[in-house]
Amino acid sequence: MDLVLLTEEIVKSLVENEEAVSVKEFSTEDENVILIQVMVAEEDMGRVIGKGGKCANALRTLVQASSSLKGNKYVKIDIDKF
Repeated sequence: MDLVLLTEEIVKSLVENEEAVSVKEFSTEDENVILIQVMVAEEDMGRVIGKGGKCANALRTLVQASSSLKGNKYVKIDIDKF
């Protein structure tokens, strides 16, 4: 599964306003790093980050594990609001 699609599916399952979710991949200077930017509505930030960052860390772990199956690139996920 594509890392962006995987990230989008996970984030959409966490939020109330699924239409406001935007997930994009950006290139970085290091070819072994993938940057994924997640944008959500302001009221959904707490759901995506979770208490103490647990949801955000779990999201990063799942996406990184999927990446290791497909080329072993390091994945950075940036979560922000509209």
